[in-house]
Parts: sequence; C-alpha cells; structure tokens
Amino acid sequence: MQRDRSKRYRAAVGQIDRTKAYNLSEAVLALKKMSTTKFDQTVTVSFRLGVDPKQSDQMVRGTCPLPHGSGKQVRVLVFAEGAAAKAAQDSGAEYVGFKDMIQKCQEGFQDFDVAIATPAAMAEVRKLGKVLGPRGLMPNPKAGTVTDDTAKAVQEVKAGRVEFKLDKNGNVAVPVGKFSFEEKALVENGNAVIEAVVRARPATAKGHYLESVTISATMSPGVHVDPAPYLRV
Repeated sequence: MQRDRSKRYRAAVGQIDRTKAYNLSEAVLALKKMSTTKFDQTVTVSFRLGVDPKQSDQMVRGTCPLPHGSGKQVRVLVFAEGAAAKAAQDSGAEYVGFKDMIQKCQEGFQDFDVAIATPAAMAEVRKLGKVLGPRGLMPNPKAGTVTDDTAKAVQEVKAGRVEFKLDKNGNVAVPVGKFSFEEKALVENGNAVIEAVVRARPATAKGHYLESVTISATMSPGVHVDPAPYLRV
C-alpha cells in the first residue's frame, strides 16, 4: 500500500501524473527528476502483454542490442572446446571450458550473468537444465547463446545485448540502462527494446498486444508510457 512506501517513494509518486501515458522522452524526463539514491539504479521497461502465457505458440522471447549498452559489467561463461573456446577467451569471456565447467556448475558455481555454448557442447550442457534453468542461465538458440560463433556472441553480450522473455503472468521486464545515463541514451535504449518486443509478437496473438508499458528505476514508481506510437495493428 502507498503508506507502506518510503518517504522518497511517496514524494516521487507526487511528481508524476498516474493517469497520464507519457511519450517515452517525457517519461524518461519525469523519471530523471525523481530524487536519486546512493547507488546507480537500474532503469527497466516493463510490459503487460495481451498474450496467453499458457499457450506455447504465444511465447514472447528474444534479444535486443542496446545502442548505449546496459551500464552493467556482464560476466560470461562459455561452454566450448578447441577454436571456439580460444575465440571466446580472446573476446573477453571470464570463464571458458567444457566438461570442467559443466562439473563446476553441477557443484553450484553460478558466478556469471550469461552462459553461451556451441551446438556440439549442448549435448552435455543440457544436463545442467535443473541447475541453470531456474536462474534463466540456460543457453538457448533463440537468445543467440547457442552458436559456433562464440566470439560474436561474447562481444554482443559484453556490448549490452539484453534478453527478454515472457513470464508466467504475461509480463516482460527488460533493463535499458542506469539512472546515471543521459536522457537521450535511455530514450534510445528504451525505444530499441520496445520495438524489439513489438517485433516478437506471436502470429497467434489477438487483440491488443501492448496492454501497458512502464519505465521505472530500481527504487522509483513506474511512469506509464503511451504504447500508441509502437502499435502496428
């Protein structure tokens, strides 16, 4: 409830019109006017989508390169051997290996943000489904994390490619940068993400697809973004 929120949060709520859907530039400006915190908050665009998450043919999933990066240092683990392993190392992956890394993960190692695997390695990596799956770390072809071109995959992830996936309640949340980013950078990153989610619309989805779009920082209320400019129906 509102009265259970912090004084800073309640003050931030008072700075925005909760009944208004702002264009993205206005929404970012409103967000940036809210009081800051001692840490650099993550800015996230959240979606309520008009799809049925229980239907496999209405899954929404994909990736999006952020024009200005995510502002986060991404730690990458690559399951690979031979030339693909060397390419991953040369591209800056923190952890590279095959059976040794599989065993390490089985023993509880999860000190990484993204896992990449070659198609050949996936036969063994699939055994980690129960370990990596719950944290969303399982390599997946649709996310670009199962590939023979490990160098490209590592570089894209390091540069700020983000992954999005529909949750069981029909929502998607995607980080688009840090509160310290300039307004222009947050707007361009936000536009890229919204357009990527629109492109990922399932062919079987009916009616309104973007039911709501909001942008928020870690400790701030959400600012409603007008979805009309992005609608293609």
